[in-house]
Amino acid sequence: MTDGLDDETPALTRTGGAAVRTARRVSMADVARVAGVSAQTVSRVSNGHPGVVEATRSRVLEAMTELGYRPNSAARALKSGSFRTIGVILFSLATTGNVRTLEAIATSAAAEGYAITVIPVAAPTQDGVHGAFTRLGELAVDAIILLMEVHLLDVARVSLPPGVQVVVADSDAGESYAVVDTDQADGTRQAVQHLLDLGHETVHHLAGPALSFAAERRTSAWRATLEEAGREVPPIERGDWSPSSGYEAGLRLAQRDDVTAVFAANDQMALGLVRALHDAGRRVPQDVSVVGFDDLPESSEFLPPLTTVHQDFAEVGRRLVEQVLRQVREGVYETGTRLVPTRLVERASTAPPPG
Repeated sequence: MTDGLDDETPALTRTGGAAVRTARRVSMADVARVAGVSAQTVSRVSNGHPGVVEATRSRVLEAMTELGYRPNSAARALKSGSFRTIGVILFSLATTGNVRTLEAIATSAAAEGYAITVIPVAAPTQDGVHGAFTRLGELAVDAIILLMEVHLLDVARVSLPPGVQVVVADSDAGESYAVVDTDQADGTRQAVQHLLDLGHETVHHLAGPALSFAAERRTSAWRATLEEAGREVPPIERGDWSPSSGYEAGLRLAQRDDVTAVFAANDQMALGLVRALHDAGRRVPQDVSVVGFDDLPESSEFLPPLTTVHQDFAEVGRRLVEQVLRQVREGVYETGTRLVPTRLVERASTAPPPG
């Protein structure tokens, strides 16, 4: 059964055995006639609905190919009221966490029959974020996933299209939006406690950028764990997530004889830190133990293999899609934070302190 919004593409007619494109557009009815089925069956195949006999599905797909038929997503959106697209706003594709989370979002969305539209924010400013929301409104999406720091989201300046749902990753926006995050605090606690249990008097910290929610959550948990254990809280070193910033901080830490254990806020900075300690003549883990955060695939190939906190980026991406699609399908607006567990992966970069 079809209506005035039937999907159409330019029709093909045959002249002397050759297919010639004509001005008339191919409709579902044309595909149905060639395949010997109803237009409703063509619609079901086009939309990926189950319950179509495989032989019938094959005939319909062959007819689509022969006629050059392509479903019109705009027409389907008008019929169903859904664009089956999720917009993703993020600041950077340079960080490993964003890339792996985005990959998981794309995979999970595809499994649900949704596409994603990625809008990178050129500059981490209010204007940049506002522009990204405006673009997504123009591109027509059913929901938005934010991979960004919530302090740059000025709710008063953001105008969302009616019915568009929002879920935020890696944020403290749980009172305003639904949030999915890894358990930053517990992962940090495991890392610091591991070093204390090995016998280190305290643990130094190589922190991430001050404006990063993840970095500050890890710094707060590092400090709290030391205070609860009655240990000295040393001054922090700060990097920008990159190996080069870890190297620079590592050179400074290597000059201090009291540094026997360091918790780095991510594996990339830990990599630079380990190299700096090596260049300064400090052995890892014999002189200084190092723990990272992320558990990148290459962390097990560091020299020495890196003890680190494992983040399940795939699960974060899956839960982001699950959360936002539940809101879309049920028409509800949810808030609160859902945490994905973290775990410590012990490798060869940690040991008891020297002496």
